[in-house]
Amino acid sequence: MTLHRTPGRGTSLRLKPIDRQALVVTGATSGNGLAIVERAIRSGARVVAVARNDAALDDLRTRLSANGGRIATVVADVSDADAVEQIARTAIAEFGGFDSWINNAGVGVYGSLEQVPIADHRRVFDVNYFGMLHGSLVAARHLRGKGGAIVNIGSILSDRAIVDQGPYCATKHAAQALTDTLRMELEREGTGISVTLVKPGAIDTPFPDHARNFMDRLPRVPPPVYAPDVVADAVLFACAHPRRTIYAGGGGLASALLARAAPRVTDRIMEAVGRKLQQRTEKQDNPERRDNLYEPRADALRGLPNVHVRESSLAVQMQKLPKRAVGMVLVGGAAALAMTIRARARR
Repeated sequence: MTLHRTPGRGTSLRLKPIDRQALVVTGATSGNGLAIVERAIRSGARVVAVARNDAALDDLRTRLSANGGRIATVVADVSDADAVEQIARTAIAEFGGFDSWINNAGVGVYGSLEQVPIADHRRVFDVNYFGMLHGSLVAARHLRGKGGAIVNIGSILSDRAIVDQGPYCATKHAAQALTDTLRMELEREGTGISVTLVKPGAIDTPFPDHARNFMDRLPRVPPPVYAPDVVADAVLFACAHPRRTIYAGGGGLASALLARAAPRVTDRIMEAVGRKLQQRTEKQDNPERRDNLYEPRADALRGLPNVHVRESSLAVQMQKLPKRAVGMVLVGGAAALAMTIRARARR
């Protein structure tokens, strides 16, 4: 068992290596969640995989258990607090409990704030925020005293809003506040629970195809695009090593630094090209197009073909360094970026 320092406090945390952990993963049959489950199983962890799609869960359990993976599954919508309680009961029944809980489930809507119906705004919050809250509270209750990790999936949009994803951006800002508040309150109690927010950038998942869309063209994630395994790498590291925040992808980290150093410049960029960067050339002209906002649909690991995808991220590896070294790198990078922007502004 490894000994690590709690972020922001002098007490110590003892987090198990991944191969000795049982993990709960929500949103487990698609994109980042599926990558997390598969990487965890390859690393020797036991996994409780959670999703709304029962057929996809059955396929996942059959495929991974056939290769010796120890996996249990739960069909649940995380917006339902009672269903989240059942996840914990299953983990206890199957594996005697859990060591890390990963709140990954999420849904999205593309379109301006005025275009998106209020009911859809609420649904995004029900899943992305209240689902995370339900999971965090259940996890904290079960981990209190014995210790462990809660890893929440935020986004670079936790730092910076963009056009045409207002509801999603709002929930990811809320995820930042929830995670920070939870961390402080658990540290104040000396619970021994690590709380991390992982912030993916643009990731090659089916998210654009799954999201409800009110734009006139089909959505996409803007470049640079990273593989879901980049997120899985960051998440599993956080399960065994306390960190406040990990950015999954150097492109997202650079965007966050730019937004912090020059918010008005970023506004102007978003206003000018934000929608175009999130659109494909194909028009949104299929009235039968299905999304997963209220009901599950076909799941997959990756998104659209013919997209250049970066399979690894140096930024993630840098953030695995001791926290003091990471801080020096980030501060130095932010200062250099700010100086460059100001110098160009004077020209």
